[in-house]
Amino acid sequence: MPHKHTNNLINETSPYLLQHAHNPVQWEAWSEDLLKKAQQENKLLLISIGYAACHWCHVMEHECFEDEEVARTMNADFINIKIDREERPDIDHIYMDALQMMTGSGGWPLNVVALPDGRPFWGATYVKKNDWIKVLKQLSDLHKKDPEKVTGYAKNMAEGIQQINLVEHKTDTELYTLPKLDDAVQDWSNYFDTFLGGYKRAPKFMMPVNLDFLLHYSTSQNNENILEYVNTTLTRMAYGGIFDHVGGGFSRYAVDTKWHVPHFEKMLYDNGQLVSLYAQAYAATKNELYKKVIEKTVQFVTDELMDENHAFYSSLDADSLNEHGTLEEGAYYVWKKEVLKNILCKDYKIFEEYYNINPYGHWENDNFVLIRDKTNAAIAKKYSITVEQLNATLETCLALLSKERDKRSRPRLDDKILTSWNGLMLKGLVDAYRYLQNNEYLQLAQQNGNFIMNTMMKKDGSLFHNHKNGKSTINGYLEDYASVIDAFIGLYEVTFDTKWLNSAKNLTNYCIAHFYDNGSGLFFFTSKKDPFVIRRTLEVADNVIPASNSIMAKNLFKLSKLFSDESYAEKVNIMLKNVQDNFGKNAQSHANWLHLILYKNQPYYEVAIVGKEYIYKAKEIHQAYLPNTVLAATEKDGELALVQHRHIEHSTQIYICEEGVCKLPLTQTKKALALLNKTMVR
Repeated sequence: MPHKHTNNLINETSPYLLQHAHNPVQWEAWSEDLLKKAQQENKLLLISIGYAACHWCHVMEHECFEDEEVARTMNADFINIKIDREERPDIDHIYMDALQMMTGSGGWPLNVVALPDGRPFWGATYVKKNDWIKVLKQLSDLHKKDPEKVTGYAKNMAEGIQQINLVEHKTDTELYTLPKLDDAVQDWSNYFDTFLGGYKRAPKFMMPVNLDFLLHYSTSQNNENILEYVNTTLTRMAYGGIFDHVGGGFSRYAVDTKWHVPHFEKMLYDNGQLVSLYAQAYAATKNELYKKVIEKTVQFVTDELMDENHAFYSSLDADSLNEHGTLEEGAYYVWKKEVLKNILCKDYKIFEEYYNINPYGHWENDNFVLIRDKTNAAIAKKYSITVEQLNATLETCLALLSKERDKRSRPRLDDKILTSWNGLMLKGLVDAYRYLQNNEYLQLAQQNGNFIMNTMMKKDGSLFHNHKNGKSTINGYLEDYASVIDAFIGLYEVTFDTKWLNSAKNLTNYCIAHFYDNGSGLFFFTSKKDPFVIRRTLEVADNVIPASNSIMAKNLFKLSKLFSDESYAEKVNIMLKNVQDNFGKNAQSHANWLHLILYKNQPYYEVAIVGKEYIYKAKEIHQAYLPNTVLAATEKDGELALVQHRHIEHSTQIYICEEGVCKLPLTQTKKALALLNKTMVR
């Protein structure tokens, strides 16, 4: 069917931008040439940022950007720019900071009006049609009648955007101590919901970065209360509607306090990190629930988000077509009681009890979102059956629901491939293999690693950020390098193939050459080769995804243990000193950094295994949760200094070293694990 309107977004590859390609608004994609044109014509920029899986982005598109009256206002007075925040996080950072400075909060769709050179002076998220038209006319009139006032405000905003991202270089500061860390975690714990998990608020985000650190902290400090909180949160998330019990995988967040009703979009970055987190928690606890969550989530990712080259797509939309053919949030995932009864027949009663097809599980409009609140043992006891019988019944029920759900219209897929998010998923697969010992996960990890190495890496050693329809078009950001380096180090630790480690080292050196800021001792988000607007961002605060600088600091720390002749360790100390003032003020926004405080203040071991049985012995060690170790292994002498000159004929030796100084070698993994586990507790 021919479209009434087509704009220049039709030439883009981003699914989000293509969603807007037939709006009557004359959208353009961001480019340096476009800013030059705006300055030549002295036209304001209207910059609208979102992403393909964003529900409220779709709502505003329908109400405003598809409306011809709105389009006339926008086209007359503005150069209209649509940005996929996942493609251009560098621009999103700038305008999100601006929005938060202007309004005190942020979110998407992110709409700002800026001077022709990109300096913003007004911003909002979702705006209704009439309000949108009214405010745009007011802003346009103000710019025409009092341009000096607008320029003055934009100038102040630009200075503020620069100021809030400054990091002072500190040379004489002592590194953060464990007592300070204990105090920071204690203050942080005041926000914990110890009954339902997460924080005492709604909506609830899963925050795998925070839980990852708290798992490390609680086990290394022998803090039972924090460990119980972590396990409560992981269990409640796995029980909740935020986890797709039928098809696996997690939605982005829950709108309520009990993890029941999700914002139904499914993001690769959440699921990659959560696979890693649950795998580590499984290693620490051997909780079978965590293992099941990992298996179902990996299955979801491979079924729904993996292409033929073993690369991973970005997301599934929150919205899908309902039975009336209109887009509705969650339509693909929710159930009505009568439908469940008809499908499940004799097994419905147990299913109803298990997944709360009752007021606890009711959402709205007679729809239910599956949610658990009881253990398998409790349900089995009530129905006088074994846990095995219960599990078999539930598997049958879920298979029937999956078959039924396949008849529904599927959520829209954002099929662009992002290097950074693939790095997070790759790390998840590495950890899933490491702790569950499922060879399929290792095979998937190696295939994805090879895709990154062969497709997303340029001849000069740099990375692309995105890939779509066989093309890669955007230079990599620090987040791409950081997550891939982390994943490649992990791949080396389970395969001991030095190509992964050498690639991680080369990418690190590229970052030092092209992203490192001598002034702050941190890494810029964008390469010095690439242009920027207002500032070159230093990403420091951890969020749902850890800050690219905190990932880089951990990468440098691990590489310093494997390549002792490098200056990596010195850079880690500088980075920590320059950001650690924030740890006590806001620990939860620096959780990934806090691992380094534990690394620095407790024994951190380099484990070297040399001998014919190195793979077998490494697998035995891998099954334990040991966040304070890095592992190298080889059959005979290898490339790394850590494994050189340690080979003894007819024996496989395990060396436990600290700062390059090794204890007497061991031959039994049980003794090695006993020693390593002992050092986990302060």
